[in-house]
Amino acid sequence: MPTLTAEMILVMIMIGVAVFLFIVEWVRVDVVAILMMVTLPLLHLVTPKEAFSGLSSNAVVSIIAVIIIGAGLDKTGVVNRLVGPILKVAGKSQSRIVIFISLTVAGISSFMQNIGAAALFLPAVQRISKNLKIPIGKLLMPIGFSAILGGTVTLVGSSPLILLNDLMVPFKLKPFGLFDVTPVGLALVAAGIACFVFFGRFILPGGGKSDESSPAAEERQEENQIIDELGRPWELTTPEDFTHYREPVTVDALRRRYLINVVGMVEPPDFKVLGPAPDQEIRSGVDLVVYGQEKDVRRMASEEGMELKEDLELFKGELADHASGTVEAVVAPRSNLAGKTLNQVDLAERFQITPLAVYRQGVVYRAELGDLPLRVGDAILLHGTWKRLELLHAEGSLLFTTPLDADQLRPEKAMFAGIWLAVALIMVIVFKIQLSVCLMTGALGMILTRVLSIDEAYQAVDWRTVFLLGGLIPLGIATEKTGTAAWIAHTVLNAIGTVEPIVLLAVIGLLATVFTLVISNVGATVLLVPLVVNMALAAHTDPRLAALVVGLATSNSFILPTHQVNALYMGPGRYRSVDFMKAGTVVSIIFLVVMIAMLYLFY
Repeated sequence: MPTLTAEMILVMIMIGVAVFLFIVEWVRVDVVAILMMVTLPLLHLVTPKEAFSGLSSNAVVSIIAVIIIGAGLDKTGVVNRLVGPILKVAGKSQSRIVIFISLTVAGISSFMQNIGAAALFLPAVQRISKNLKIPIGKLLMPIGFSAILGGTVTLVGSSPLILLNDLMVPFKLKPFGLFDVTPVGLALVAAGIACFVFFGRFILPGGGKSDESSPAAEERQEENQIIDELGRPWELTTPEDFTHYREPVTVDALRRRYLINVVGMVEPPDFKVLGPAPDQEIRSGVDLVVYGQEKDVRRMASEEGMELKEDLELFKGELADHASGTVEAVVAPRSNLAGKTLNQVDLAERFQITPLAVYRQGVVYRAELGDLPLRVGDAILLHGTWKRLELLHAEGSLLFTTPLDADQLRPEKAMFAGIWLAVALIMVIVFKIQLSVCLMTGALGMILTRVLSIDEAYQAVDWRTVFLLGGLIPLGIATEKTGTAAWIAHTVLNAIGTVEPIVLLAVIGLLATVFTLVISNVGATVLLVPLVVNMALAAHTDPRLAALVVGLATSNSFILPTHQVNALYMGPGRYRSVDFMKAGTVVSIIFLVVMIAMLYLFY
C-alpha cells in the first residue's frame, strides 16, 4: 500500500476546498475550476503545462465541437423534425415529455458519446420549455441524467465500458460482448426516468413553487395573460358562396364584428398574404388564418358558414413558433407614431404585421383599433414573422418589451447539416479517429457550408462549461499523479477485509462512484479495474463482475456538476451545485441498488 505523503494531503485538501465551494457557492462553479487551474501549479502539484492541458483536452474540444454541431442541427430544423413526433405522442404533459425525450436521448447515447446526445437535444428542449411554458429546470436535469444512464446500455455507450475489455486483457479474462450489459443498462435507464416521474416535484429545483415573484416576472405574467386572452391562431376556409348577394367583407369588418384578427390569407390561385391590410377583401373559397378566442372563432365560423380546421395546415410553417409570434411594443417618447392612428401608420402594408390589441391605462382595445389615435405609453400587441418584427424594431418608433425570437431557421441547409453530422459519426465509428478531431471536422464543415456563421458558432458555445471542465481536469491529473487516488482505493479496499461477494461489489460500486466525482471516469476506470480484479480474485469472487461494476459505476456521476453532461446543462438550466446534490444523491442511490440487483439476478 502506498505511503501517505505531503503531496497527497495537499491534493485531498484541494479536493475538499473545491467541493466546499461547490456547496456554498460563494463564487460560480466555473470560477472554482479556474481557481484549481491556477492554484495547483503554484503548489507544484502539477506542471504549468498540465494545469492548462484541460482547455485543449479531448473532452473539452469535443464538447465545443458537439455544441456547434447541435446548434447547426437546430438552426436547420433537423432536431425539430425529430422532436415533432415525440411531442405529438407526449402532448403537453411534463411527465410524458420527460419520459419520451429521455428515452430517445438514452437510446442515442447508448451508441454515441452521451455528451453528444445531450448537446444535440439542448436547443430543442429549450424551445419546448419556452413554447409549453414548462420551467426548463424541470426538463434538462432528467434528460441529462438519462443521457448519462444511456451510456450503460451497450459496451460502446461510454468511455469506461469501451476501455473495460482492454483493461481485462492482462488478467486473461473473457471479454464482454456488445450487448452483455444491456439488461443492466435498460433497468438503470428505466429506474432513472421513473425516479423523476414519481419524485421529480420533490427533488427538482422549484419544488412546484413559482419562481415568478419579481416585479419583472409579474410584468411578464400580466403581458402573457393579455396575450392568452387574445386566443391563438385558427385556420378556416370560406364557403364558395361567401361573397354572393352581400356587401364585400373586409379584414377590418371581421375584427369589428367578431373580435378576431386575420393574420394571413390565401389569394387565388395560391399566393399567401401575411398581415393583410384592414381593407383587404375576403373572397369565396379561400383559406385564412385568424387570431382569436375559440368562442369568437366558432361563432364566426357558424354565422359565416366557414369550415373550421382542427389544426393549422397551409400556414403551419409560417406560423410555427420559430417563424412568427406575438410581441408587446410601447409607443416611445418623441415617437413619430404619437397622435397617429394605426390606419395611418399602416403596419400591414409596410411590414406585413397585424396589430392584435392596444393596452392603455388598464383598458384593452380590440375592435376599433384602426381609428384609435396612439399615445405615448400605449402598449400594442403585434403579430408577425420574427423577421418582419425585427425590421419594425430597427425603425425605432416602438420600444419592444418582449425579446424577439429572431433566430431564423435555415431549412435549405438541413442536408448539409445532416451530411456533416454523418461524416463526424463515420469518422468516429469506422475510422477510429480521435473523437475531438471527428467532431471538430463536422463543426468546421457546417461553418464552411454556411449552416452557421463563425460568429453564431462562437455564440452557441457555453464558455462556462468549457472552463468548468478545463479547470477540473488538472485536479484529476494531480489526484492520479501524486498517488492520492491509489492510496484512497487501497485504504478502502483493505479496510473492508473479507466479505460476501455482493457486499464487495456494492463497496466497489460506491468507491467507483466517489472516484468519478473528483477524477475523470476514464481515470477512475483505469485506476480501479486492476485493483478490484485482484481484490475479487483474493476474495474468490468473479473478477469479471468486479470489473464490470467499475465500468458501470463510473457513469454514476450525478451528485456534482463535474460530469460533462451536468456541466453542459448547468448554465441553461440555471442549476446550482445543491440542485445536483439533492437530485443526484437520490439517483445515485437508486443507481447502485438497481445495478447490484440486476448483476445479482443476471450474472
